[in-house]
Amino acid sequence: MAMIELHGVGMHHGRKHLFSELDARIEWGQRIAIIGDNGSGKSSLLRLLQGSLAPSEGHIERHGGLRVGHVAQVLDGESSLSGGQRVNQALSQALGPDLLLLDEPTNHLDAANRRSLSRMLEHFHGTLVLVTHDVALMNQTCDTLWHLHHGRLDVFNGSYADYMAERDLQRGVLDKRIAEVRRARDDAHDSLMQEQARAAGARKRGVKAIQNSKWATVRSPTKLGRGNTTAGRKQAQILQQQRELGEQLAELRPEPVIMPRFHLPATGQSSRVLIQVRGGSVGYADAAVLSGIDLQLDGGERLALTGNNGSGKSTLARAILGDPRVWRRGDWLLPAPEQIGYIDQHYNTLPADANVQEALARQVPDWPLEQLRAHLADFLFRQADAVQAPVAGLSGGEKARLSLACIAARPPQLLILDEPTNNLDLRMRTHLLEVLVDYPNALLVISHDQDFLDGLGIDRHFHCARDHSAKGQ
Repeated sequence: MAMIELHGVGMHHGRKHLFSELDARIEWGQRIAIIGDNGSGKSSLLRLLQGSLAPSEGHIERHGGLRVGHVAQVLDGESSLSGGQRVNQALSQALGPDLLLLDEPTNHLDAANRRSLSRMLEHFHGTLVLVTHDVALMNQTCDTLWHLHHGRLDVFNGSYADYMAERDLQRGVLDKRIAEVRRARDDAHDSLMQEQARAAGARKRGVKAIQNSKWATVRSPTKLGRGNTTAGRKQAQILQQQRELGEQLAELRPEPVIMPRFHLPATGQSSRVLIQVRGGSVGYADAAVLSGIDLQLDGGERLALTGNNGSGKSTLARAILGDPRVWRRGDWLLPAPEQIGYIDQHYNTLPADANVQEALARQVPDWPLEQLRAHLADFLFRQADAVQAPVAGLSGGEKARLSLACIAARPPQLLILDEPTNNLDLRMRTHLLEVLVDYPNALLVISHDQDFLDGLGIDRHFHCARDHSAKGQ
């Protein structure tokens, strides 16, 4: 007998429809990762499994007097405990749960704590269900994927790597099918044009023949009308075929892809030294955070700042940005402030008082409206309401796309990224890589997401350890 069974389960929040008609089973000892876009209902589904939330439709059966441990997602500053400590706490409070539910357990964890959490979960002998965007954690700990998308649930038995391989195969088949349907639609359009031209020509010849006939008969107009009916029937059939092909294209729904265009100045990319620090140290007020900093970064290079939480990575990044709260000592060669871009996990550099189009226009005030709209369309802001949406009301993924659009419009010589994948779903994480993998200038990245760093092709690291010397490799 299954541990939990979902029968026709649906969830609504007010007018927002999250999902419906979910049918699924959780077996004893199963290890499930729930994935999907932000806002698709993953956390709500986790709470349904816990029993703290009732479904809007359908019902859930639980068997065997389950002991459930639940660790909700914790944002910055909400807890003094680390992710690993919170999981330990949940295990202790549940007295050894049969079912452990985790919501984004690796958010804000450094590499060491991620490894500890992964080991802990590998040795957990109960049933595990987690919501996560951490690819490495999924591959290491989960054997089943639940994918929430378009209001439905797809179940895949296998690892995330297996799932992506299967998705790539399906995408190839999908692209081929889309191409076939589009060709058929174009052929139908050509057939319609040809039929309309043929019918118009036939009508003209028929009218002329009747007018020129010495012995006009009462049957000729009837024949002409019958010919018009036949032509109209053929055109209706072709139009129906076009509608059906259009519906097929809508159902196929290919994943949107960002195709970034970086607008570089005429001087292009420079390979000169951008950052050079010798014998440097940084800190706040009377407290030094890092010392012995020896660092060099050339134009076009990519470097990851690594270290545990609180090791001084963000402090070093703020020193490079010229944050007045951070003091610098030693010899520092840095780009001009206007040639440094910065994106953090909260996208605080976006103007909260502007809409999407205005935010981009402030970066490139000389661009005409058509160019602004075309550039935003490259970053999936295509509808009028999306372009006019206020920045303050954007989701995390939308803010990420807008930040990237602003950067691409005027790429700085150095772009600093501070934990950019935190709080992003897997789709937006893919979009982030689509843009940054082709970034033409230098990148300085703070991230505990090794899979993301590998995707960017970063193999240089500068390790930070608080109150100790920082060193590169």
